[in-house]
Amino acid sequence: MKARAFVLSLALALVGFAVCFPVAVLVLGSFMDNAELASVLKGVVVPGTGLADVPLLPRYPTLSSYVAVLVDTPVYHVLTQNSAIIVAGVLAGQLVFATPAAWALARYDFRGKRALFFLYVLLMMLPFQVVMLPNYLAFNAMNLNNTLLAVVVPGAFSAFPVFIMQHFFAGIPASLIDSARLDGAGEGRIFLEIGVPLGAPGIFAALVLGFFEYWNLVEQPLAFLKDQALWPLSLFQPSVSAENVGVVFAAAVVAAVPAVIVFLLGKDYLEQGIASTTRKDR
Repeated sequence: MKARAFVLSLALALVGFAVCFPVAVLVLGSFMDNAELASVLKGVVVPGTGLADVPLLPRYPTLSSYVAVLVDTPVYHVLTQNSAIIVAGVLAGQLVFATPAAWALARYDFRGKRALFFLYVLLMMLPFQVVMLPNYLAFNAMNLNNTLLAVVVPGAFSAFPVFIMQHFFAGIPASLIDSARLDGAGEGRIFLEIGVPLGAPGIFAALVLGFFEYWNLVEQPLAFLKDQALWPLSLFQPSVSAENVGVVFAAAVVAAVPAVIVFLLGKDYLEQGIASTTRKDR
């Protein structure tokens, strides 16, 4: 039994190392200047110059790459603003539209409810490539292509947050809602004063997952946004050369900071969201 536990711990440690090692290399490399990074990466940057070394610690730590990104690269700020607008618009739309939709699916019985929920699940499972052409044609008819709305609108009406929130709303005791109705509370008041507070973990879990998805968008902006000035931060990919490799490392680290902060703030809600969707009594 001890040997099995040791083997399992060793395997998990190896997997953890394999996952964390590239991140450590990225962070450590962002504190090296271009010359040191080029000497460490070698053939990765300049073909035919040998294999890359493993950078343990920067020999001459510097913040020059971060200065180059945050001060000398104006386009980085434009793309960051675009990402912020997209994420804020999508999450606001999900809060406004997905929350009441999930409440209705969880707390009301009506004809076609199961079919409607199945449709939500089906839409959630469809990959972007399936709906890309219909979305493009629809947005083209509405003159929304090459605008941020072409990315925001599909995300605001996404089916995934409805699926997450519905599980939390369904767990609210029916006796509590019946008591509120007997006390004269209307349906809107029940939703706002009982449903939203008690379903807050599910709402936050859906918003956290939505942030991760739309902060790292790649396919949708490439499909709907021709103007590169409208691209989000996830598409900031300058060509890697010995002269700017430090900028690439630092830009990647800076772009990851908001995601790390959101994860640390919302990890408890994520755990509750995963647990709620895997319970067998649902």
